[in-house]
Amino acid sequence: MARIVLKNVLLDGVLTDVTAENGKIVSIGKTEETGKDCGGAIIMPGLFDIHSHGAVSHDTMDCDFSPITKYLFQNGITSWLATTMTMPLENIEAVVDHLPESAEDEAKIVGFHMEGPYLAEKYKGAQKSEWMKLPDADFVNAHPHILMVTLAPELEGALEEISRMNAVVALGHSASDYKTADLAFKYGAKCLTHTFNAMSPLHHRDPALIGAAYDNGGYVQVISDGIHLHPSVVRILYGLFGADRMILISDSMEATGLQDGTYTLGGQPVNVKNGEARLESGALAGSTTNLMTCVQRAISFGIPPRDAFRMASATPARLMGLKKGEIAVGYDAEFLLLDQNYQLQEVIVNR
Repeated sequence: MARIVLKNVLLDGVLTDVTAENGKIVSIGKTEETGKDCGGAIIMPGLFDIHSHGAVSHDTMDCDFSPITKYLFQNGITSWLATTMTMPLENIEAVVDHLPESAEDEAKIVGFHMEGPYLAEKYKGAQKSEWMKLPDADFVNAHPHILMVTLAPELEGALEEISRMNAVVALGHSASDYKTADLAFKYGAKCLTHTFNAMSPLHHRDPALIGAAYDNGGYVQVISDGIHLHPSVVRILYGLFGADRMILISDSMEATGLQDGTYTLGGQPVNVKNGEARLESGALAGSTTNLMTCVQRAISFGIPPRDAFRMASATPARLMGLKKGEIAVGYDAEFLLLDQNYQLQEVIVNR
């Protein structure tokens, strides 16, 4: 699609036009050029999910991405980091060595988020112990499509490896205390993975990873599905970190978009009941909620709508150093048209 003009869109409360060409926004403002009349729909940037393992019976580890990307696109997610699990390194390599092309009706795979195998046994969650390893920057740097790595900073040699990694480092699945997490941020970590889940708790004498993130200007990934965190905790994190440091994620797995039943994640059976995905041990195993639904639920928890959308678009893009997630000249042309209740009407991209 070489050029599009979206006319009569509501941007920050102002009726205007947005023009895009060759994948980028080129102008914002009323124009005489003909285009698509959007009838006063609210325009928002497409959502960017930096933590998703799959959907609609498909898992990123299987490399069959098209059904996932189409489902995500239909639900307003225009870009994502396909997220791997703790599995043998050769399995991970098979996924991350090739970056698939994205069609106009698919969410774009920007790169990969490697969640494991550099994780702590105590907070392994739905990850398998037998494939866990110590952090290795050489492996990560040898695969340039890996844009994010989740690891436990208390593992042997982790701090040095963090300082050497080209990817964005997120701390998670970790039993770290505050001192170690604080050092990890000083060595280059930027983010927490699914905050409060699979990590040392926030304690008044040892604020652990969450305290270290707060003190070091770190970002926090938040699953706002109403299952992984109580709505009050979502509001607390928003109050602490704000829309510029809190990132909404889905952590979706293959049951997303489907009914209750038995599925798999990282080679382990997952039982989904009433929308909750759990291992046989009872541990939560990702979510069955896409990012758009997480945004809508965050709004229902009391997060201002514009901030909820920002935390699922501009904020993750800034963390990743990408010019996307904003309606501004020079940014990627990925748009959502919403009604006055912020319900999705249409997804439009120019690539």
